[in-house]
Amino acid sequence: MTDETATRATAGAAVDDRGSVPGAGRDLERTIEAILMVADEPLGLVSLATALGAPVPAVRQSIERLVADYDGTDGGVRRGFELREVGGGWRLYARAEFDDVVRDFVFTQNPARLSQAALETLAIIAYKQPISRGAIASIRAVNVDSVVRTLLGRGLIAEAFTDAETGAIHYATTDQLLVHLGINSLDELPPISPLLPDGSDGFEER
Repeated sequence: MTDETATRATAGAAVDDRGSVPGAGRDLERTIEAILMVADEPLGLVSLATALGAPVPAVRQSIERLVADYDGTDGGVRRGFELREVGGGWRLYARAEFDDVVRDFVFTQNPARLSQAALETLAIIAYKQPISRGAIASIRAVNVDSVVRTLLGRGLIAEAFTDAETGAIHYATTDQLLVHLGINSLDELPPISPLLPDGSDGFEER
């Protein structure tokens, strides 16, 4: 057996015939679902494969089956969410036809106040947008995954674009924020430089 053949054999054995994650006895597709539910950004096939200790082809096939399952391709129930490929990775999204219902829930049925952490993160995005999650975390010196998800869920920020090289999603504020603040544009935000200890870090532009 050649080295190349042995490598292929080893990779193929990483997931058993039932599609279970090695050493865990868990169904690969269900495990991928669990990870995607908590992921803050789209996850590529290699990232998923590395996290699960499974070969990329097996992960790709599981993703394809999940997409078909959620879409009701094989006669099943079409779900209210979908698995979509964006920015070179995969992520769960509510289907576009339910946007109005989701928006109504977020704005009227779930009006809880934002935490101090969420307000600080929102301020950073408002003054530095478009900005990546990593850059926000660098400024706040803490993990901001859950806070960003909260702001996205409230419709106060949205994904502006995905960096083609790094795959990092950059965020920007939405018109909904302007409505909450009672202003017509971001130009009406107060200058923040006088409030900073040294008036630096690029905030003085607004």
